[in-house]
Formats: sequence, C-alpha cells, structure tokens
Amino acid sequence: MEELEQWKEQLSHYCNLAVDRLREVPPDQLYAAAAIAIFTTLLLLSLRLFKRAKSNTVVLTGLSGSGKTVIFYQLRDGSTHQGTVTSMEPNEGTFILHSEKTRKGKIKPVHIVDVPGHSRLRPKLDEYLPQAAGIVFVVDALDFLPNCRAASEYLYDLLTKGSVVKKKIPVLILCNKTDKVTAHTKEFIRRQIEKEIDKLRASRSAISDADIANEFTLGVPGEPFSFTQCSNKVTTADASGLTGEISQLEEFIREHVKQ
Repeated sequence: MEELEQWKEQLSHYCNLAVDRLREVPPDQLYAAAAIAIFTTLLLLSLRLFKRAKSNTVVLTGLSGSGKTVIFYQLRDGSTHQGTVTSMEPNEGTFILHSEKTRKGKIKPVHIVDVPGHSRLRPKLDEYLPQAAGIVFVVDALDFLPNCRAASEYLYDLLTKGSVVKKKIPVLILCNKTDKVTAHTKEFIRRQIEKEIDKLRASRSAISDADIANEFTLGVPGEPFSFTQCSNKVTTADASGLTGEISQLEEFIREHVKQ
C-alpha cells in the first residue's frame, strides 16, 4: 500500500509539473502544437485504413476481338451471352464469381471491368488502373501472330504506366481460345511478346526524353527483355471463353482479391 501511495504522489507531482509548463507556453504556440498533433494522428489513421482497404477490382483489357467480353460473362454468369459482339463501352459489374455461387460461407464479390480494346477507347483504361488489384491482358491465342506486334505495343504501354509501375499491379497475360487445336501455347506467346517488347525498347529509346517524360523504362539495359525484369509480377495462363475453361483466371483473381 505504501508503494502505491508513493506512486500516486509521484504521478500527481509530474502532472502538476506538466500543467505548470503548459501554462508557460504562449497560447498561439499551444494551439499550433495541438493542431499539428491532431493532424498527424488523423493522417496516420487514414494511412492505416487505406492499407487495410484492399481493392477488389480486376481490369480486363487487350486488343479488340481477343474475347474479353466473353470472359466477362463467363465470370459473371457462366455463359457467353452476347459476348461474341465487339464492345464499344466498358462492361462493369460487382458480383460473386459464377463458379463460387454454390459455395457456403461468406464470399467476397469481385469488381470486374472489361475495357474495350479499340485504340480510340483505350484512354478509358486510365480511369480504372489506379483502383486495380490486378490486370488481365487477354490475347487471342488462335490468331496471335498477325496481332503480335500490336498486342506487344499495347502491353508495353500498359507496363510503363506510372499507376501500374508504382503500385506494382500484377498482370496476367491470358491466352484465350486455347481449346482450338491450332492455338499457340502460352509459352510461345510469352516468348514472342518478350522479343517484340525488346525491339520496342530499342526503337523507343531513340525518342527524345521530352516525348517519353511520363514513361517508365522496361527491363535491364544491355540485356534481352524478360517479364521477370518487371517491377510488377507478370504471369501467363490458358483460357477458353467459349467453353468456359477459365479456372486459371479465377485462381489469379482470388490470389489478388482475397476472401
């Protein structure tokens, strides 16, 4: 009991000292210090809440005709609907993946955005990238070679966007239509795109700094380009929108949009 009383007396003594010191501080300085303390506390709380609030948005993009819209409907409804028609406006929705609808327990909905691949409409992509937890770049594996250059240019532009590089947004190159016998493998598609991007790096390095001021560079100077050199993770997967074989895509989504 004596120790407790001594502790109380010491605490009271220090509190009185603190009050006396505060009385010596001019009111203006005291208010300023209090305002700074409150602002700092609110800022730290906001940062913690921001870190906790994980995005559930996954963006589908790629060249026009690659099958993005079919895949969107397969994810949502398990069918193609009118997905074979080229979209001119983004398809967007928040839903539980069709393959998870029969599961028990709490399932986190996913926000899927299908951005049209037409070159005129690609600027819409910039509206969704800052909130993306993952990006799915859809490639037509059946008609790949004639479109390899265009797909590589689009992917190059995507991988050098500040919003993608700074946040290290994971990218999945989804090789669609692999159910067809003449479709190219994901390994072949990956190698060909890496070769094309390597050529693009060489040609774009000749552009003046003023023209590429907003771009980040890809790869390691003096070495052949590989997706392993990117600051964000880039992987490949197979899919067939028409048959509904999208299990690898769903694994990617659930890897980055946690339950």
